[in-house]
Amino acid sequence: MAGPATARQLAALKRILFVLCLVPLLRLAWGAWDDALGANPIEFIQRSLGSWTLNFLLITLTVSPLRRLSGWHWLLRLRRMLGLYAFFYAMLHLVSYLWLDQFFDWQAIAKDILKRPFITVGMSAFMLLLPLAATSSDAMIRRLGGRRWQQLHRSVYAIATLGVVHYWWLVKRDTTLPALYAALLGLLLGIRALWRELERQRQTAGADLGKRTLRNTP
Repeated sequence: MAGPATARQLAALKRILFVLCLVPLLRLAWGAWDDALGANPIEFIQRSLGSWTLNFLLITLTVSPLRRLSGWHWLLRLRRMLGLYAFFYAMLHLVSYLWLDQFFDWQAIAKDILKRPFITVGMSAFMLLLPLAATSSDAMIRRLGGRRWQQLHRSVYAIATLGVVHYWWLVKRDTTLPALYAALLGLLLGIRALWRELERQRQTAGADLGKRTLRNTP
């Protein structure tokens, strides 16, 4: 698979991806309409939206390794949309908690955040996600500068980690799915750490070679 060859093909692929990313929400809406969300529909909605937030976070983190391994550089053109969908589902997950679970009782919400660690962690992850969504545009990249923008958006690693912890502490008993998310996240972060170490070693070797060359130059 070589990927889209033209700007028109890439635009078509983006439109298809945009619709596909809405499928989980459309299925959830249909389930609510059809009364097919089980005995506890509020919990089902919250769990589903939270799971898809994690799914999109991990999919977004998969883009760079997949691009590097496959050579499909066009994948980077899809990463922004995937990241924004992660924020979109995170926002819906939060709204479902504030509205369907707590009925916008801000005093009860504040107590809940302080009392239950998994909610504290989840709120922290969402707060960290806000500046990433706010700086996702080309205009903000130019305004911040590429280096500062990259440094800011590396917080997605911490956000994904907090998201996994939030899920793990939520389920309490059967941690099979949170463990799977943790393993996938560990793999993605481990690949990045390995590549950074190899790059550091190459740079160090290059610097040492340069010094030896200068010393041996008559």
